[in-house]
Amino acid sequence: MASYSSGSTGPHENRSSLRSDSAPTLPGEVVPEDVNDVEVVMGFKNKGEKERESREVDSNDDVLWVNWDGPSDPLNPKNWSYKKKWAATIVVSSFTFISPVSSSMVAPATEQVAQKFGITSTVLIAMTTSVFVLGYAVGPLFLGPLSEIYGRSRVLQWSNLFYLIWNIACGFAQSKNQLIIFRLLAGLGGSAPLSIGGGVLGDIWHAEERGRAIAIYSLAPLLGPVIGPVCGGWIAERSTWRWVFWSTSIVDVLVQLSGLFFLRETFAPFILEQKAKAIRQEMEQGARAHREVRTIFESAESRSWQRIFAKALTRPFQLFAFETIVQILGVYMAFVYGIFYLFLTTIPVIFRNNYHEGPGIGGLHYIALGLGLSGASQLNARFMDRIYVHFKKRNNGVGEPEFRLPTTIPGSLILPFGLLLSGWAAEKQLHWVAVDIGTACVGGGMILVFQGIQTYVVDTFTLHAASALAAVSMLRSLAGFGFPLFAPAMYAKLGYGKGNTILAALAIVLGCPAPLLLWKYGKRIRMSSRYASKQTHPRSPPISAGPTLEAPQHDHNHNEKKSAV
Repeated sequence: MASYSSGSTGPHENRSSLRSDSAPTLPGEVVPEDVNDVEVVMGFKNKGEKERESREVDSNDDVLWVNWDGPSDPLNPKNWSYKKKWAATIVVSSFTFISPVSSSMVAPATEQVAQKFGITSTVLIAMTTSVFVLGYAVGPLFLGPLSEIYGRSRVLQWSNLFYLIWNIACGFAQSKNQLIIFRLLAGLGGSAPLSIGGGVLGDIWHAEERGRAIAIYSLAPLLGPVIGPVCGGWIAERSTWRWVFWSTSIVDVLVQLSGLFFLRETFAPFILEQKAKAIRQEMEQGARAHREVRTIFESAESRSWQRIFAKALTRPFQLFAFETIVQILGVYMAFVYGIFYLFLTTIPVIFRNNYHEGPGIGGLHYIALGLGLSGASQLNARFMDRIYVHFKKRNNGVGEPEFRLPTTIPGSLILPFGLLLSGWAAEKQLHWVAVDIGTACVGGGMILVFQGIQTYVVDTFTLHAASALAAVSMLRSLAGFGFPLFAPAMYAKLGYGKGNTILAALAIVLGCPAPLLLWKYGKRIRMSSRYASKQTHPRSPPISAGPTLEAPQHDHNHNEKKSAV
């Protein structure tokens, strides 16, 4: 059910999601705290903008605005049952898990791949693993924005199918060039959940509920690359490197089927656009000629698909170029992600060369990284929402995205400690347990940073969360591709101790100031942002078009017309 009302109907008309600036993009450029909650967006604008908007609304007498059918509209994903919300969360997290598994699962088998294709360059050997992550840098730049045009679910599932096809093809590669190209294409398709998944969770969960869901979602892209090498080592040892790719493809078929059954569309502008299309089809030809049907997220210009495509596909670049929050967090997240993939490619080398272990036994040390990731994630999931609610109560019941940042502070300290411990333990060839403890600390620090940053980005750029995550993902994926390429040369020259000391120093310089600066200045930065949420409201149900929202008073001779479809 969706309600709709005429464009100029009197003083009680809902104008909450209209806009009149010169460059409308996708529906709803001005961002409410929750895209699926109809907030008074006019409250975010200055007086001149309100007056211009009122003039535009008053001249739009023949527009029917499609809205939610009341605060309990079952079509609104915010009103889904907890069971349905968690089903969608688990499916999205599964999509986000299986692709990163493929990104690193081949790492223990690179020696077999090198022998098969005669690869002698250490850079090319590392590239067979890291080129997958290069696809992560490119894919979200257009897949994230496309999800804001064609819907989250559709883009997620088609992208996963694209990944599945090329991941199967990797197992049939007959040359190193084929393998590298197929891996790149598979990474392109597998990149969709990294940007779209956060948008899905922002669509279905209220702010004070979102932390636990994003904790699970954020764990997937880090835990996947850890589990991958553990399985890949044994598969490569017992069978052949080709089955590394085919085994993940078999699991991905199951994930794809779960998405078809349990993942429904969540993006509010897309859902209401489908309702608007149904209304247009049901209206009589004569009425359609005199009235235009638009969703509450649209303006006249946003009906131009050329403009929508142009704005949507350039938005991640605009966010990275002009949004200070995206720049700060993008650089730090890139560094952390680069260290993560550096560890994924160097763990088997350390335990092969320094501890003389085979691929199977050596791969078990990835469990330490996984324990750090999962343990810290579980703790963070318990406290993230509690911390948010605590600060919200202290702030007179008003939530702010900055309330997500406290958990990143311990993460920014644990990460460099783990780097120092693991590096010097490997350098001095101490007991392997010392290396694993350091590795676990690296994993724990990384997940605390990741979850805090991702939740902060989703809360800050709710409507355009997919584009914002795409902008952050671009830089971090480039680092994930590049760090493993220079790691062999760095460790060969400096050793693991000095090499990790340099990385730890950089982690402190980049990581410690970032959450503190955003805690102090984040709201001020958001207030001057075009895309970020200007304020965060207490949890409230969505409001349908009607007399419950009052706009500036005007004299009208038009009668309000409402209907439900």
